[in-house]
Amino acid sequence: MNLCVIPARGGSKRIPKKNIKLFHGKPLIAYSIETAKESKLFDKIVVSTDDEEIAKVAKEYGADVLIRPKELADDYTGSGEVFSHAINVLNKDGKFKFACMIYATAPFLRVKYLKEGYEKLKNSNACASFSVTSFEYQIQRAFKIVNGRCKMFDKSQFYKRSQDLEVAYHDAGQFYWRKIGCKSDDVFFGKDTIPIVIPRYLVQDIDTIDDFIRAEIMYECLVKKGYIKGE
Repeated sequence: MNLCVIPARGGSKRIPKKNIKLFHGKPLIAYSIETAKESKLFDKIVVSTDDEEIAKVAKEYGADVLIRPKELADDYTGSGEVFSHAINVLNKDGKFKFACMIYATAPFLRVKYLKEGYEKLKNSNACASFSVTSFEYQIQRAFKIVNGRCKMFDKSQFYKRSQDLEVAYHDAGQFYWRKIGCKSDDVFFGKDTIPIVIPRYLVQDIDTIDDFIRAEIMYECLVKKGYIKGE
């Protein structure tokens, strides 16, 4: 059996009530809940929150609710701790074999990638899989500014052609599958984790109001172009 956990606390500072702010006509968290339901991968979909308003919206869109303790709802608690808490509370009888954390701020998440993450993890000896995307620019040519001047992190990369530089990836911030009970001696971005590559046009962090506006514009354009299904 599979468990889906969607963390959504109520204390967003940069975008007040971010998780339930209307995005293209409906609460932002609704997209994550609906994608999880559409995938038919999960036996239980739970929103972990400390906020009554978020809980109400989650229930309206068909998710169950887990009220998390106050110590897991501050500005310093990571989503991984919230994910682990939900698994520990909801899987005491060991019925769930796989769990997936989906961020509440993932309106671009597509079912096909969620399924790919599950299938690849299920058919492997890895402990986890998650969404990644490529950097827009070659990170090997990155530099910092010191005393008003440029200083490359690695000058040896300057004269290489861009096509000769390795592609680098980063966390796309959409979903994280975990094989429950699987132990790793490496960091999460390591040898026991399978990366699921998401195209860059389907990735946008939503941390600030500028991010939110950009994401809405992207979403509307993608719907109009037919790249994603709208309502």
